[in-house]
Amino acid sequence: MGGRTDRVALLADAAVALLAEGGMRALTHRAVDARAGVPLGTTSAYLRTRQALIEAVVRRLVELDRLDLAAHALPTDPAAPPTGPLDAADLDRLATGIAELLDRWLTTGRDRTLARYACLLEAVHRPELRRILEHGTVLRVQARQLLTQAGAPDPRRQGDQFVAFVDGLLFDRLVGAGALGAPPPGSPESRADLRAGVRSALRAFTGT
Repeated sequence: MGGRTDRVALLADAAVALLAEGGMRALTHRAVDARAGVPLGTTSAYLRTRQALIEAVVRRLVELDRLDLAAHALPTDPAAPPTGPLDAADLDRLATGIAELLDRWLTTGRDRTLARYACLLEAVHRPELRRILEHGTVLRVQARQLLTQAGAPDPRRQGDQFVAFVDGLLFDRLVGAGALGAPPPGSPESRADLRAGVRSALRAFTGT
């Protein structure tokens, strides 16, 4: 990665920080310039419109999320063929990986999680930004494949429900009432609690 790619990544990271702090109202080209520490007008030169800026943020979020998925031994390619049936031990490992990933998105990846929600809310009111939701589509395809391997009776519907459950769990721990009584993010107790919730969902969907 180099040149323009590096510069756009720098600007996108600055935009993510702004979104996490102040939501969409905080996202301006001038504010990104200031946060990134680049000359005034740099963001406009690379990402001329607001839509281009938001799309750059989304691409950066997808890129970093995929790195996180790979780091926790979770599938990153929705087009990859199934590798074989999943048993209870496989689902235990999957639940552990997902719990660790969620805990990361509540701690070191917190800004990215908040930025993602800000972008998704913006897309509700601006249909031209609907491509932001493509990342969620990728995760749904992956979940359907995993539940197919695990022997779920209706993997398409249940895969969508599982993604909704995991995303709801993340949202609840980040900004919902669940954050009040849950173990502190980043702690072993947090990861254990998240794992228990994810494993219960997998058990309900697969009977395994």
